[in-house]
Amino acid sequence: MTCTVAAPDTERLGGHRHPEPASIPAGTEISLHRVTTTDGATIKGTMFDPPGATTCVTVIHPRLDMSGHPMIGLLLEAGVAVWSQGMRAVGTDHTLVHEQALLDVAAGYAIPRGRYDRLVSLGHSGGGTLNAFYLWQATAAADDRIARTPAGRPTRLAEAHMPVPDGVVFLAAHPGQGEVMLHGIDPSVIDEADPLAADPDLDLFDPRNGFREPPESSSYAPEFLARYRAAQRERMVRLDNLTRHWVARREEARARFKETGDVANRRAALVPRFLIVNRTEADPRYVDLSLDPNDRPYGSLHGPYPHLINYGTVGFGRISSPDAWLSTWSGLSTNASFAKAAPHVKVPTLYLEFSGDQTLLPTDADKLYDAIGALDKERGVIPGLHFGAALPGHRPGIELAADAVLDWL
Repeated sequence: MTCTVAAPDTERLGGHRHPEPASIPAGTEISLHRVTTTDGATIKGTMFDPPGATTCVTVIHPRLDMSGHPMIGLLLEAGVAVWSQGMRAVGTDHTLVHEQALLDVAAGYAIPRGRYDRLVSLGHSGGGTLNAFYLWQATAAADDRIARTPAGRPTRLAEAHMPVPDGVVFLAAHPGQGEVMLHGIDPSVIDEADPLAADPDLDLFDPRNGFREPPESSSYAPEFLARYRAAQRERMVRLDNLTRHWVARREEARARFKETGDVANRRAALVPRFLIVNRTEADPRYVDLSLDPNDRPYGSLHGPYPHLINYGTVGFGRISSPDAWLSTWSGLSTNASFAKAAPHVKVPTLYLEFSGDQTLLPTDADKLYDAIGALDKERGVIPGLHFGAALPGHRPGIELAADAVLDWL
């Protein structure tokens, strides 16, 4: 693999965009569905059914609408049906509780499960961790499923009918949103209420620590990186402790209301608290391409200027309820970890990486693939960026990935 630095010009900026989706073939029957989950939520999904399809691939993500995923048209063209499911937390980070998302997946999978000879899950990016987590819980005995969320709420997973797919494709499936946050959270923050307050000794974007303005790659000393990674965990511990404090106060108010019926306690139990997490775009690997090198360009999924994006409004998990933080965004508290779930994945598995991925890097990919418990598993590395855009000199990565998926099917 080669390590390249992206120059900040128009051509290179284009590499951060999503590839154009393939068109839906003529003759495809498209139907819209609504389904109720075990806990009473209503979710929506779209069935794309080409003539004569016997295999259905599900495309799902915990917080993104996948109905326009660029691989859908390519699968349909090959005669493979696609189930694209919406989730209750689509479009938002701040309410995503992964244990609830599993109930959404379970309700949605019941739609295509009996209609086709084979049902295969495709999890791209965070959809990979979601599907791995789902397979862990779906294949567990009801009494062995996770009973409470990290914030202590009942999951109702034991009550849910959880159809098990016949196989799974993991495409650019990163370690999980909590671990991505743990890698990217800025440990130089010294005041959670002040977006600019920083400890200069932990500032990733301070030239004295090794930062260089793009397009030049930064270079950090091992000693700095060790301190930096330790401080990231320390900040996450502080945020976990804060959210657990808020949860405890809420539950105390709920208990007092049940005991006394006092309306003030009911209000205290209902009033929302939201965590504002400043500066979450600070993974050293975004700007130092010598760290875990692959074909990725300089920058992150959000663009080629992390030293500026880090201070803006774009970024993972910037606003979060206590329940969503602990369930999804805390790399220390979440259950939605690919590494935790992977040993329980026993269905036939195809694990695909993009060689220029900015989020799933080679060292993590090695560990995650090795952790998958399936005896029947295959791995492939495809030229492309995280969302399937092309690397110079190659077809779009999403097209190459579709070829690999169809060969495997």
